[in-house]
Amino acid sequence: VNISLDSLDADKFARLTRRPPAYHDRVMEAIEDCAKYLPHRTKVNCVVMPDNVDELEAFSEMTRYLPVDIRFIEYMPFNENQWQTDGFVSYQQMQEQIQGLERIGDGPNDTTKWWRLTGGGETLGRIGFITSMSEHFCGTCNRLRITADGQLKVCLFGKTEVSLRDLMRQGGSTEMLQKVIHYSVQRKHFKLGGHKDMVDLQAHSSENRPMTLIGG
Repeated sequence: VNISLDSLDADKFARLTRRPPAYHDRVMEAIEDCAKYLPHRTKVNCVVMPDNVDELEAFSEMTRYLPVDIRFIEYMPFNENQWQTDGFVSYQQMQEQIQGLERIGDGPNDTTKWWRLTGGGETLGRIGFITSMSEHFCGTCNRLRITADGQLKVCLFGKTEVSLRDLMRQGGSTEMLQKVIHYSVQRKHFKLGGHKDMVDLQAHSSENRPMTLIGG
């Protein structure tokens, strides 16, 4: 289960989400319920910006008493999200906000760098950093996305899409689908959908979909 939460403060939560502050309690209750019924299978995702960087220590402390993964995500440029460099908080800057971090192992295709808190006894959860901008992991990323309208994206940041929907509607066989997917993956760019860095991504963000139309 993935749950998005960018602030532990109800008023700040309301400002960021444009939802009533009371919704914050509902999200916190959902996290606790998921931790109870789906221990170690619940991820709380927090996009880190200057507005909430001072909350990373408090977010991390949740892993002491809840068996959940807290994942801090670097703010990424997308169409219509008003990304700016002065709103970017790097992996290194995030780490500086949290005391007592200890590195633990990652899987071979993890998109997350995993840590845990030390001191204060055993922790139940993990702390992760998704460092797409400052330390990309494109070389080991094996993620593919299919959008709601049937388009295959081999990279979150790339503008290239392949319509599996149209192929299926035209009667394409399973073998044909496999070949198209394989060919698409083979043509994947080395990093960031063919862009040099996050500034270049922002300059060409209008060529890609907004994140709301891509899906997580």
